[in-house]
Amino acid sequence: MLVVHHLNDSRSQRVLWLLEELALPYEIRHYQRDATTRLAPPELKAVHPLGKSPVLTDGARTVIESGAIIDYVIRRHGGGRLQPPPESPAYDSCQQWLHYAEGSAMLPLMLKLYVGRLGDAGAPLAPRIDSEIANHIGFLNQSLAGRDWLLEDGFSAADIQMSFVGEALRGLRAGFPNVDAWVRRFQARPAYRRALERGGPYALAA
Repeated sequence: MLVVHHLNDSRSQRVLWLLEELALPYEIRHYQRDATTRLAPPELKAVHPLGKSPVLTDGARTVIESGAIIDYVIRRHGGGRLQPPPESPAYDSCQQWLHYAEGSAMLPLMLKLYVGRLGDAGAPLAPRIDSEIANHIGFLNQSLAGRDWLLEDGFSAADIQMSFVGEALRGLRAGFPNVDAWVRRFQARPAYRRALERGGPYALAA
């Protein structure tokens, strides 16, 4: 049985969504952030030494990292759904988005979050961080021009993996209509809504 070790308000929400899209049976083990520090509870370290979420367990196998989890689930349990055939150029594009989400796009967003907590001490870094965020949201907006989903062939794992980035940009999306429409589009999907019901409160679903 697939088990998602799910932390509230975290990237693990998109793993639940993936499993709902594939209509796969799974269990959720819920973990709550510390209300003050917003850190994951120490109980997650019993699942994996990093103590981070998402973590997927599949029998004796433990998989971490959103992109790796998505790839694992699709290859092992997806039956060819939500990912182009490996021999196609579209597969390479899908893999690019799976890696880009965490490898490049989330870094300036996380920097903005943490540097913002420094107050005036972090102010000198703000222009560079904001410039990087604008660069990434502009790239995403351009990539969505003339299409509903990130891949030309339609909805895929790329949209699921990139969803957290799109949602984290919620304060900026008004100036990037393609990104805003894409987020509204995927948040309206029935599987996305079912994942919210099972996962519990999720602050970015707005």
